[in-house]
Amino acid sequence: EQLIESGGGVVQDGSSLTLSCIGSGHRFSTYAVGWFRQAPGKDREFVAGIDWRSYITTNDFLEGRFTISRDNAKNTVDLQIHSLKPEDTAVYFCAARLLGYVSPSRDSGDYPLWGQGTQVTVSS
Repeated sequence: EQLIESGGGVVQDGSSLTLSCIGSGHRFSTYAVGWFRQAPGKDREFVAGIDWRSYITTNDFLEGRFTISRDNAKNTVDLQIHSLKPEDTAVYFCAARLLGYVSPSRDSGDYPLWGQGTQVTVSS
C-alpha cells in the first residue's frame, strides 16, 4: 500500500489550491486519512482528517480555510486550501491509519502509512 500526494506548487498570497492524495489497495476506502503539514524548523502539524463515512476532524487552532473531502470510488482524499497565506508554506503530507472503520487522529504517531509530501510555497 502507498500514498501519493500531488497538487503542490508556488502560489500567490490569497489564492486557493487543491492537494490530492491517492491511495492504493482495496481497503483504502475504509481507512481514516489525515492531512498534515510541516514548515521549516517546525513540528509536523495536523490539518484535517476524514473517516470512511466522510466524517471530518479539524484542527481547531487553524482558521476554517481548509476543506477535506474524499472519493472512495477513486481512492482519493483532497485538501482544498482557501485564501492562502505565506505562513501556509510547508510540505503537506497525507497519511492513513491502516485500521478500517476508525476515526482520524490528530496525532501523527497514529498513522503508519505516509506519502512523500508535496511542497506548497505561498509568495507574498
